[in-house]
Amino acid sequence: MNLRDTIVALATPPGRAGLGVVRISGARAREIASSILVRQDGAPPRLRPWRSSLAILRDRDGAKVDEVLVSFFAAPHSFTAEDVVEVSCHGSPVILRFCVEAAIASGARMAEPGEFTLRAFANGRIDLPRAEAVRDLIEATTLYQAKVAAQQADGSLALSLAPLKQQLLDLVAILEAGIDFAEDATSEIDIPETDDILPVIDAVLAGIQRLVGSYSYGRYVHEGFALAIIGRPNVGKSSLFNALLEQDRAIVTEIPGTTRDLVTENAAIAGIPVRLIDTAGIRASEDRIEALGIERSYSALADADLVLLVLDLSQPVTPEDEALFERVRNSGLHLVVGNKCDLPCLAGPTEALERFGKVQAVSARQGDGLAALREAILAALAPAQGIPPQSSMVTNARHAGLLRECAAALEKARETQLAHRTHELLLSDLYDALDPIDAITGGTTADDILHRIFNTFCIGK
Repeated sequence: MNLRDTIVALATPPGRAGLGVVRISGARAREIASSILVRQDGAPPRLRPWRSSLAILRDRDGAKVDEVLVSFFAAPHSFTAEDVVEVSCHGSPVILRFCVEAAIASGARMAEPGEFTLRAFANGRIDLPRAEAVRDLIEATTLYQAKVAAQQADGSLALSLAPLKQQLLDLVAILEAGIDFAEDATSEIDIPETDDILPVIDAVLAGIQRLVGSYSYGRYVHEGFALAIIGRPNVGKSSLFNALLEQDRAIVTEIPGTTRDLVTENAAIAGIPVRLIDTAGIRASEDRIEALGIERSYSALADADLVLLVLDLSQPVTPEDEALFERVRNSGLHLVVGNKCDLPCLAGPTEALERFGKVQAVSARQGDGLAALREAILAALAPAQGIPPQSSMVTNARHAGLLRECAAALEKARETQLAHRTHELLLSDLYDALDPIDAITGGTTADDILHRIFNTFCIGK
């Protein structure tokens, strides 16, 4: 794409609405807007910077199509750092399509997906992490996701990386100078010793590892997670599913085997998107349909990010419960939930439950223990460091991969220094650590990576 073209696109979702906004960006934005808009008296519209005014959208014959509100943002103080005109029309698809086509006929080009944000990055208006955060902000499905994306759009990741990068650059500068002037007897530059170099490398490595560690939780914030509810028939899986969903979605009866297929719904826990999966009760069955449902239950157990094994505290623990626990324990992250805690406990003596580890006691019917269960779910997703601060959370898989590359290069630099190898070899490792940071912030990002990132945006952003 030619970033010198003037581009146009619908900046609001397609469809019928009260309003729709057409955005034009580029050197000819004001000229093109003036060719398709006029004032009530037929004169060209008043396009003054950071002002809005009424105008008439007209066709080639001069007939009125719509009365619009036009706003002009002069370069470099606009989203793209170019001249930008935004035309707010009534939200009829016919009118909006006509406005876009009229701008194209007057010399604009249809914007590619993400091209407005790409121009903001190319013109130095935002860095690459902020550009990617704009996409995440648009795609957010919960308020918490939006808050995290908004902080990253404000540059929280770049701010976290800036002091670490500066420490590396300072160390590189000292080493380069020491090498350049090593044979100059008059030079006053001191070549740093191991005791001076290692603390710098260790400090930067600790900061990078802290950011990498935040991704174990940050990826759930960005992508959400799948939570499967497993157990014998009639232990209250569907009731727990409805309670976590906060609506009656799954059918609940006293008849064993009511749920014969997977029931899935999207919800949120503490602002994190979660796909809840209610499964068929697992038991020996000769019913073909129920058996197929049980097979799908096992598949859901294998695919879920977190599994809730539900026990019935009002009934004795059974061999089936114990067999299920062994299978769940080997599958990965799991929690054991003791349902029906509002009824007399017949699960057996304490030692009968101790083999299951910590049991989260809840009453899906009464709501007891549900808040503690939600907290336990979050703690299971981030067991090591707990929930990291929003301002220093890595939620992007690309960023996490590059940070791991940086950490590996720093580990190698540490080994190089401990082995007392030459500073030339140490510098090579340090440059290898700087490259991934530049790839995150956009300093050395290849064109193919840029296009891959911005092609995931919607047209108009």
